[in-house]
Amino acid sequence: MMPQWIRACATDDIDQEDLIRFDHGGATFAIYHSPDGAFFATAGLCTHENVHLCDGLVMGHLIECPKHNGQFDYRTGEAKRAPVCVNLRTYPVRVDGSDVYIELP
Repeated sequence: MMPQWIRACATDDIDQEDLIRFDHGGATFAIYHSPDGAFFATAGLCTHENVHLCDGLVMGHLIECPKHNGQFDYRTGEAKRAPVCVNLRTYPVRVDGSDVYIELP
């Protein structure tokens, strides 16, 4: 099956250094607006205990899980602070006009 670009939100739906939850096809994603104005997408659930990351805190390029304060770099998905040790899946993002799209398999 070919990957497809799915509209996730508008660019002004997310403040800089924040994120929103996006649900599609039975899965949850997190869409981030970085301090430098770029957009990123990851899986929406923490790899430690499947907690929704949309309730977490964005600091620079890190998302902190609201349950146990584990951190990920949302640009790469890299686990940065215990208790998380499994990286987050990331997804390609593109901005078209005022819309943010993520590429899903």
